[in-house]
Amino acid sequence: MSVQTEKQIPAAEPTSAWRKLIGNPWIYLALAGLFWSGNHIAGKAAAAAQMPPVSMASLRWLLGAALMWPFVSRHFIADWPQLKRGWKVVLPMCIAGGGVFSATQYVALNFTSALNASIFNSFAPAMIAAAGAILFRDHLKRMNYFGIAVSFIGVLTIVSRGSVDVLSSVQFNGGDLLLLANMAIWAGYCTCLRLRPPVHPMTFAFIVALIGGLSLVPVGIWEHVYLRQFQMNWVNVVVMAYITIFSGVLSYICWNKGQEAVGASRAAVFLHLIPFYGAVLATTLLGEHLMTFHIAGCALILLGVWIAARGDK
Repeated sequence: MSVQTEKQIPAAEPTSAWRKLIGNPWIYLALAGLFWSGNHIAGKAAAAAQMPPVSMASLRWLLGAALMWPFVSRHFIADWPQLKRGWKVVLPMCIAGGGVFSATQYVALNFTSALNASIFNSFAPAMIAAAGAILFRDHLKRMNYFGIAVSFIGVLTIVSRGSVDVLSSVQFNGGDLLLLANMAIWAGYCTCLRLRPPVHPMTFAFIVALIGGLSLVPVGIWEHVYLRQFQMNWVNVVVMAYITIFSGVLSYICWNKGQEAVGASRAAVFLHLIPFYGAVLATTLLGEHLMTFHIAGCALILLGVWIAARGDK
């Protein structure tokens, strides 16, 4: 006599929604913008505290590499053959996109304002699209360009505080030329990410931090001897902690992973979220008043990002 067993019904996968969320490249790009949103403020605070900018950039990367090593060592060992084969691509990308980009940004903030840095940062999506078209003949759809334009208008609305007079009164100097060159370096880095070896995102973030930091050591030593010395105080410690963990390690991991999935030109519009986050943080954490231009600018940025992200659908 056989006993009929109750049919087993497979249980629903409880983590399927979570896995779908953490696998979404747009989430990673949005997080990268969030982590970068305080970088200009931190850099300006460091300049006011007389922190040596090149040493600051070098420490940012070397400390970041040290923090990542326990988590990335297994991937790094497995990916080492790929890194060796692709060293002609990896080395210049790490030096330019890691070392030179960070150092130039912090040097520029010694001569210009965080407002100007936000303005020049807003040119990055257009410069990345141009670099992709020149180097790889990339083509965006009209909706992608429209989304970039809409979010750019939103950025200008925030930084100008909704007034043309404020925007026209902004003065530019040598530091701004460094920021413009810096955006060109970033555009090249983002566009050439497609050439990197097929390694784990943590591996590539680690090698960018390690080589980028080491490439700045000679200049940092010269800076320490002849220009400024690194002073240990609470401002410098807080700044270094933020730029190492958030605008350094986590932002690059998120950006590389997100851009790898959607491409440089489509990811670039998410850089417009940086002033949006800045406005939100200023009104929530610093107690600044929420103004009409904040709401209008943030709405335009979010609309532009949404349009650009859906431009391929």
